[in-house]
Amino acid sequence: MSGGARLSICATLATFLAACALLPLVDKPTWIMQAAILLVLQAAVGAAARRVPLARPLTVAAQALVSLLLLTLVFAHEQALGAILPGPEAFQHFGALLEAGGDDVGRYMIPAPLSDGIRLMLVGGTLVIGLMVDALAVTFRSAAPAGLPLLALYSVAAGLSDSAIDWLWFLFAAGGYLLLLLAESRDRLSQWGRVFGGTGRVPGAAAGQDGKGGAVAPVRTGRRIGIVALSIAALVPLAPVFAIDGGLFGPSGGGVGNGSGGGGTISAVNPLVSLQNSLNQPEDRTVMSYRTNAEQTSDMYLRIVALDEFDGTTWRPSVRSITDVPSALPGPPGLGGDIGRTAVSTRISAADWYAQDWLPMPYPATKVSIDGRWRFEQVGRTLVGDHGQTTRGKSYTVDSLIVEPTAEQLADAGSAPTDLAREFTKVPGSLPDVVRTTARRVTAGAANNYERAVKLQDYFAVNGGFTYNTEVQAGSGSAAIARFLKQKEGFCVHFSFSMAAMARTLGIPARVAVGFTPGSPAGDGNYSVGLRDAHAWPELYFEGVGWTRFEPTPNRGTVPEYTQDTAPVGGPSDPAAPSESTSSAPSASQPSSAESCSAAQRKDGSCGNTAPAFVDDSEDGGLPLGFLLIVLGVLVVIVLLLLPMMWRRRVRTRRLGSFGHAATDIGPRTLAAWREVTDTAWDHGIAPDDSQTPRKAAARIVRIGQLEPPAAAAVNRVAAAVEQVLYAPRPVPVSGLGEDVRHLYAALHAKVSGPARLRASLAPRSAVRVVWAASQRWESFTVRVRARWASAIERAFRSRASNQES
Repeated sequence: MSGGARLSICATLATFLAACALLPLVDKPTWIMQAAILLVLQAAVGAAARRVPLARPLTVAAQALVSLLLLTLVFAHEQALGAILPGPEAFQHFGALLEAGGDDVGRYMIPAPLSDGIRLMLVGGTLVIGLMVDALAVTFRSAAPAGLPLLALYSVAAGLSDSAIDWLWFLFAAGGYLLLLLAESRDRLSQWGRVFGGTGRVPGAAAGQDGKGGAVAPVRTGRRIGIVALSIAALVPLAPVFAIDGGLFGPSGGGVGNGSGGGGTISAVNPLVSLQNSLNQPEDRTVMSYRTNAEQTSDMYLRIVALDEFDGTTWRPSVRSITDVPSALPGPPGLGGDIGRTAVSTRISAADWYAQDWLPMPYPATKVSIDGRWRFEQVGRTLVGDHGQTTRGKSYTVDSLIVEPTAEQLADAGSAPTDLAREFTKVPGSLPDVVRTTARRVTAGAANNYERAVKLQDYFAVNGGFTYNTEVQAGSGSAAIARFLKQKEGFCVHFSFSMAAMARTLGIPARVAVGFTPGSPAGDGNYSVGLRDAHAWPELYFEGVGWTRFEPTPNRGTVPEYTQDTAPVGGPSDPAAPSESTSSAPSASQPSSAESCSAAQRKDGSCGNTAPAFVDDSEDGGLPLGFLLIVLGVLVVIVLLLLPMMWRRRVRTRRLGSFGHAATDIGPRTLAAWREVTDTAWDHGIAPDDSQTPRKAAARIVRIGQLEPPAAAAVNRVAAAVEQVLYAPRPVPVSGLGEDVRHLYAALHAKVSGPARLRASLAPRSAVRVVWAASQRWESFTVRVRARWASAIERAFRSRASNQES
């Protein structure tokens, strides 16, 4: 294969690998295959133009023209001439698609739906980057600057995505660029003469007496530097994993991307793990402080985001449009004019270390005064940062309402609007039947949705025998909810997720809110909110009141007053005594707080909780896709890293195995043993030199390896056997060659340092023979194909000539 063809292939592959980083941005990956096909066609046009040859600018122009034709065929064939020639209508269609794609980028959260506009932006952008990379690296033979467009392509994805496997996309992009640089270095070296693919092909005179150096040194050094740099770049970002992971409640990883035209996109964070980490921090770091004119702060929950989509694996925010923040926020959905309300104003100051994309604020907010770039999501009534905007060190004012419905108003609530009810009562088909049956059993006898909601709340908080524990294993899938109902032990995520799911099975619109409880007084009228105030609670919709907070988690937050008018079955009838009828009153068998019962006491049952431990089992809702991809990627990497070692062991076993005892087997067995000697020495840093005789090569191995007399004698015996096979008219069989080779391996292994031993075992240098063999087979295959093609052409010409003569 020529150097130009190799460079073209590597440039195309590097662009494709960098484009893979864009996959998490949309919900369907089909566009990447279109981009890959068009990239290959674009590269083929460039290769053909260079072979003609055309001038460099004409080569780039030809590629650009063909790329435009291909994009027209894919995206605007109905408006084009002959489905491929773009005219005015085709360019107008391109403009409309790009405008629609820009609007979609600003409207949807990640992963966005793969609309035609977004698909054109992804495929077209990848083609443009591919053209730049091919022009720089192949046409103009300068691969290093080609890293700039590749970096631009990757940076777009890195700035928008907050995927769990972002490190894998970085490895893809960086690996493609490194491959391109290595291909260029090989091409440059080939212009000075023969390209040395490994030290085994370096003549002794050029390599020096120790067999090192020579022309292979730059290539080998470049590979080592590239691999080390790539490994460091991939591993260093993993260091923060072992620090405090605030997730949704601590420093964010950039859940908001850079939307086009100030759009901004929202990335769902897994609140389960983030919230559990926050609750279990050894130090309750202050997240924010606030001052409010509210008479009492029990309802001052600082809400971050609403999780309203349940797919059977977890709860997460739905894909929704976001707009500029209006001067006055629209009225809360469903809130009627006859519902009591109190307008309050709150001044909030976030800590300097708290960099969250979503803005914590009381619900429902009516006005927000904050500087910076923020966007508004109307259904969830949340504010989200745009172009990297976070809450770090921000001070802002929120005007909000304290909604004060009565039990009678909630009980008399009408039916929710059809669209709202359809969306917020969806449950996955994987939801176990026990969730529905338990919901019906608990709410038996209730006359309306309000009474059902109160019965569900009190089932979890008072009379269901549940225990609050932040140290249970996390799980949010359908089976995890069923397991929680059985084990009856968890923290706020389990309680809120379960109550919301059960409410949906009863036809009550429900979602889960994530944020902070009101915190604690800090003096001078200020209140302090810490990491341990992180919380999740269900919100249920009642027509005329709107989204209404409930509190099913025992010993967390406050139970709303409008749920205390109806005492649970078996509880006190006095509504004025909420401590006896709400989740704030522990039962005799239930600890009053998580701190009142240690982990050791919970294990031996001395806490009085008869529920079995919350353990994982095969009925879980399934592992997240991102985690499965990470595991798969790690396994693939491990297998690839182990391939050289496995190949080397297989070859050693085959060479040292028995070939039979016939005289005709003497030569193959002896030469195989000698090849194993040279490869063993090569694996331990002694490069082979095929220009030397076996005796001189053995002496060189003994000298460089500083072998002791027994090992030296073993090497010399193998060398003598090889010389006999090569030069003696009738070679005499020599026994024990396999043991001599093994003796040499043990001696060299003991002499070298620990890293060298590890290298010899896991990454043996002699494994490069696989590449050489594959290259030779490919060359022989291409020679045969060319010969057959030439022969066929010659026969065709002869046949044509004979026909003309006849």
